[in-house]
Amino acid sequence: METAWMDKIERVVISADEIARRVRDLGREIAADYRGGAGRDPRRRPLLVVGILKGAMPFMADLIRALDLAIEYDFMAVSSYGNGTSPGEVRILKDLDCAIGGRDVLLVEDIVDTGHTLHHLLAGLSARGPATLRVCTLLDKPHRREVEVTVDYVGFVLPENLFVVGYGLDYAEVYRNLPFVAILKPECIRDG
Repeated sequence: METAWMDKIERVVISADEIARRVRDLGREIAADYRGGAGRDPRRRPLLVVGILKGAMPFMADLIRALDLAIEYDFMAVSSYGNGTSPGEVRILKDLDCAIGGRDVLLVEDIVDTGHTLHHLLAGLSARGPATLRVCTLLDKPHRREVEVTVDYVGFVLPENLFVVGYGLDYAEVYRNLPFVAILKPECIRDG
């Protein structure tokens, strides 16, 4: 599959092997935290992992397989741009199918950028009374924050303001299936 896309890729930022290693490490770290801290009460239900569609799906699929814990999972879908001009406007397109009151919840994102979407999600989910609510993201751009948010587990920090695709991240709904994170050639961004 990589060869079919390589003519559109300017450079690979994070390889498939790097992602696989980091996801395994995150799985071990998260499992240790939930076994030894939050979630250790045997009367509580299993950890609920909540993926934010569509971008977090590949990351979450690999992450839950790396968790040596009993888990359940669910998904939410959000639109973070509303009318296309206001990045602070967030709409819930698909809500959770289960109640989270008293549950340990791990929210999984593909990328945290300005923080607007995550801030909105955390406020809404916190109001539902989870026992714990933590965040795991594949990519973090802390230098772009406009809203203060806490990210508990980070796969990779992007030190530059890069527009990346692959491993769930898209450009016009395409490139999500790349097994790596990359930058597209400028002509591919204009032409699609």
